Amino acid sequence: MAALIDKLEHAPARLICGRHDNRPDVLLEILHEVQATEGWLSDDALHTIADALNISRAEIHGVVSFYNDYKREAPAKHCIKLCHAEACQAVGSGALAAHAKNKWNVSTGGKSADNKIELEAVYCLGNCALGPSAMIDGELIGRVTSERLDALIERCIEESECE
Repeated sequence: MAALIDKLEHAPARLICGRHDNRPDVLLEILHEVQATEGWLSDDALHTIADALNISRAEIHGVVSFYNDYKREAPAKHCIKLCHAEACQAVGSGALAAHAKNKWNVSTGGKSADNKIELEAVYCLGNCALGPSAMIDGELIGRVTSERLDALIERCIEESECE
């Protein structure tokens, strides 16, 4: 049976909106909390938030598309963020991104075909003195070389196979 788009319901989003008294002025906090529950913002979640806060889906789409931190599709198992700020660029972050693309067939902003890793560009990890820097699943790593990046990615892939 076909579901009407206006009737889609996302229970965690409804609960989170309720904890914030369905206040539209806390939309950013609500979006962060909903994303934290699943790692991304589904259409169902956004429609439920729009309904709960009595705002348009277009308004929510504008907010979600403006901020880089909001994910609109399910994330890969492991997220590798490479810093592309000036300090890290000066010590080779661009070469690291090119290396990852060539060796692991994953472009910046994309995921591997097996959905085990995704590569993200960030523009400062606050670790400028130890560049190039990366963040792997929330762990900050400095002085990343191609060899070290390969070892980190291999570790992520092995972990995914064990799950």
